Amino acid sequence: MKKNGFTIKLPRVDHGAVFQISGHKLRGVTFLLVYILASAAFPQRTVAQAPVYEITPVASSIEFGVESSVPIKGTFSTWNATLTFQSRELSTGVLDIRIEADSVDTGSGLKNRKLRGKDFFNVKEDPYITFRSTRITQTGPVTFELDGDFTIRGVTKKEKLKLTDSGKGSLSGSISGIMAFDRKDYGMNSGIPFIKIANRVEVSVNLKWKRIGGLPPAFEQ
Repeated sequence: MKKNGFTIKLPRVDHGAVFQISGHKLRGVTFLLVYILASAAFPQRTVAQAPVYEITPVASSIEFGVESSVPIKGTFSTWNATLTFQSRELSTGVLDIRIEADSVDTGSGLKNRKLRGKDFFNVKEDPYITFRSTRITQTGPVTFELDGDFTIRGVTKKEKLKLTDSGKGSLSGSISGIMAFDRKDYGMNSGIPFIKIANRVEVSVNLKWKRIGGLPPAFEQ
């Protein structure tokens, strides 16, 4: 049979059949089956290798502090965090943190009420404080920088979270670090009576993690 100037000979097809196209020979059925099966299996195997992490709030903490004439430090008791990957590539990782602003606890009822109010967290209108990473960069053997979108009081800005990973590449460990921001960038311009407060606020995270599936990310050594 001639088609488009090529001569194609089609012998009886079985597992040993040979397709001959312009002098090139391929073992038809066997080659095609192997190719199709390999192509179908490869993406599934790649996805299966993506690391799957679990972060447990019970063994973790999110705290904050600001320099002031009277110490203002506290913690958030209600929050959740996830660390997800689409593949083993570090660039596909996303850290997502969602905090209930009303769960702030400084150990002082007066400070708590002031922070929950409209001059600071404004929890009635904006109940959540969130951070979602947009890029993860490895800066050292166990250190990382996460650029991300930080939202508080309904205002979202770009911030950077610097982390250290203990247990990198193993089945369990923790990531801990600090993100600093200027409270006035988010509309927190007021103060607390008789207390002088700095503008710089530091948020400290300490997240315990377990790798419950897949392979570790492809870290730089």
